[in-house]
Amino acid sequence: MPKLKTHRGAAKRFKKTGTGKIKRYKAYKSHLLTGKSSKRTKRLRKSGLIDKTNLDAVRKMLPG
Repeated sequence: MPKLKTHRGAAKRFKKTGTGKIKRYKAYKSHLLTGKSSKRTKRLRKSGLIDKTNLDAVRKMLPG
């Protein structure tokens, strides 16, 4: 069986943690920030973990 290729778009968006969970960054932080409160933009800076419904799909894209 051939080697699996990493999905390059996913590799730029997600990182694996030491325990095997997958870290992601929050959406809605790129533009139109004047309408969003500073409290909201501060919360969007922090990273989160991906939902369990997407876990299998993202793991398949990041085989390494």
